[in-house]
Amino acid sequence: MEFSKQLSVQETGIAGLKVLDLTVHGDSRGWFKENWQRAKMVGLGIPDLRIVQNNVSFNAERGVTRGIHAEPWDKFISVVTGSVFGAWVDLREGSATFGKVFTCILDPSKAIFVPRGVGNSFQALEDGTVYNYLVNAHWSAELKKTYTFVNLADPDLAIDWPIPLAECELSEADQAHPMLADVKPMAPRRTLVTGCNGQLGRAVRALAEKSGLSSSFDYCDIDTFDLSKPADYEKYDWDLYGTVINCGAYTAVDRAETPEGRTICWSANATGPALMARTCAEHGITLVHVSSDYVFDGTRELHDEDEPLAPLSVYGQSKAAGDLAVAGCPRHFICRSSWVIGDGKNFVKTMAALSDRVADPSDGLDQITVVSDQLGRLTFTDEMAKAIFHLLGYREGQTMAVEPAPFGTYDLTGSGATKSWADIAADVFAARNGNSDAVKPVTTEEYYANAEGPIAPRPHYSTLSLDRLEKAGFSPRDWEDELAEYLETLPR
Repeated sequence: MEFSKQLSVQETGIAGLKVLDLTVHGDSRGWFKENWQRAKMVGLGIPDLRIVQNNVSFNAERGVTRGIHAEPWDKFISVVTGSVFGAWVDLREGSATFGKVFTCILDPSKAIFVPRGVGNSFQALEDGTVYNYLVNAHWSAELKKTYTFVNLADPDLAIDWPIPLAECELSEADQAHPMLADVKPMAPRRTLVTGCNGQLGRAVRALAEKSGLSSSFDYCDIDTFDLSKPADYEKYDWDLYGTVINCGAYTAVDRAETPEGRTICWSANATGPALMARTCAEHGITLVHVSSDYVFDGTRELHDEDEPLAPLSVYGQSKAAGDLAVAGCPRHFICRSSWVIGDGKNFVKTMAALSDRVADPSDGLDQITVVSDQLGRLTFTDEMAKAIFHLLGYREGQTMAVEPAPFGTYDLTGSGATKSWADIAADVFAARNGNSDAVKPVTTEEYYANAEGPIAPRPHYSTLSLDRLEKAGFSPRDWEDELAEYLETLPR
């Protein structure tokens, strides 16, 4: 065992499987080490293990060999005394390295983080070897039925055991495990998409189907699962889920200013996300939550993720409250968008229909008014879905997520120029029927001058900075290019 090494992490070639060199302090009396130090290890890229159980394995004699078992949880394994030869095999469904083997020797100065679905085996190299497991799920006999196994002696794995297996102490069960060719891979933890019938929910479903992820995705909307009702959470076995993508929200910003609308708005945008954040925190689930430019007052021309919240409206206040609740979930992505366009009722479809009416001589409509003092960018839901999948670690052509982006808040809109609603309406009219001169720009005050009922205050500037998202490796398309393509899909 080597003393006084610097704490460091080594990659293994299997996604998520990481070996750690631990700092061990020793002298003639013995030694001391920090076996698990959350802040230091998370800082080096080890996932923030939500430890719920500590297990210890004792091996009486040299040559005791256990495995190869893949369990449905993450684990951190270290040696207390003695040494072991370890072999790890990727047994995860959809993994680009399925069947890949990594081996090394662990002594008290080395540890390994093993992600869910990677099989592990240990061969004791000394009498009285003890190794320690920290895991993020409770063991039960029932869960053992969900393990994935592969045979220690599989020639396709070609593991070079230091002690020949014929000379080792093996259990009958371990000897009877299937060969790699017959292994049923471990399925990923499931993803739940809430608000699945909305514009973003439909885009997420379409991308999941296109990416071959449908078998591990579940969908619900408020009619079957109301996030604001605690009793509805009993409908799900949350231990099966690794991710929740919350696409649901109340977006009737003017109706939210009424007594009835205010209650519904806060229930959907604040209470629901708060309950979901608590559930995800309790079960180690990653929560993706969609936010809005309305959490800002719109006085800055460009908003970044660190700008203090200053909502003007009931809707904006409810979204800000939801953001604060979700931020309390350790594994979260808050994706802040603006001016969303997708499969459903939206501004672009409305403008295209009005352009058609102006172009129809029999209709009698010759001009429309659109506000010109609210500035921002459109966000298309197909691009939002792609960005969300990227943050979660999905890459094109892969059905298993690799390492996700750093958790936190990300602005997520289309890239490109900042324009007003009136500018965008004119662009739609020009592309649709060449009648952009029918769009009359007006101020927000003028537009709502004769409105009945309360009108929510709108941010003046809604453009969001994309720097953090781009640093995470995703560059959104120019929204004007997407607009041109979207208009081609609209029927006449």
